[in-house]
Amino acid sequence: MKKLLLLLAALSIQTTAAAQTSQQKLPSDLSYSFAELRFVDVDTSGGDGFRLAGSYELDGQWILVGALTALDFNDNVDSTLLEIGGGYVWNYSDDFDLVSTLRLVRAEVDRPGGDADDSGFAFSAGARGFLAPQFEIRGSVNHINLDNSDTYLQLAGDYYFTDQISAGVSLDIAGDTDSFSLGVRWYFR
Repeated sequence: MKKLLLLLAALSIQTTAAAQTSQQKLPSDLSYSFAELRFVDVDTSGGDGFRLAGSYELDGQWILVGALTALDFNDNVDSTLLEIGGGYVWNYSDDFDLVSTLRLVRAEVDRPGGDADDSGFAFSAGARGFLAPQFEIRGSVNHINLDNSDTYLQLAGDYYFTDQISAGVSLDIAGDTDSFSLGVRWYFR
C-alpha cells in the first residue's frame, strides 16, 4: 500500500506540474542528450558492477532513454538489467525541469543452480535542476515491476567540470536494498 501511495503521489506531482507549465514552452538550460558510466555498489548483498546509460532529446520535450546495468554478487551470482524507453520533460523554469519516463525492462540472473530471466516495466517521476551554475541535483520516485516489484527513491548530484562533462554520486533508497554509485556524464548538445 505504501508503494502505491508513493507512485500516486509522484503521478499527481507530474500532472500538476504539467498543468502549471502548459503555457510555458521555454527550454531549460539542462541537456537531455548524454551518455554516462557509473560504478554501482549494492550495500546489503555485497554486489557491485557498472551501469551504462544514455538519453537523447527529440523534437520538443520528448526524450529517449536506455540503460544497461551489470552486477556481480557473492556466491558467483551475476545480474544484468536492460532498460529502454522514453519520457517527457516539463520545463518548470530556466534551472529546473520535471521529468517522467516509462521503460521496458529485461532482467537476467545467472547463478550456479541455474539461470532466471524476467521482463516488465519501470516508471520514474522526478525533478532535475541547478542549485548553482556548476552543481546539478536530481530526485525521483521510481517503480520497477518485474517478478518482485519495488519502489525506490533516487537522490543524486553532479558537478560540471565543463559544459560537456560532469561527475557525481547517486543514492537509491529501496525497501530491502540500497545502492550507491559514482559516475561521469558526457553531454553531446
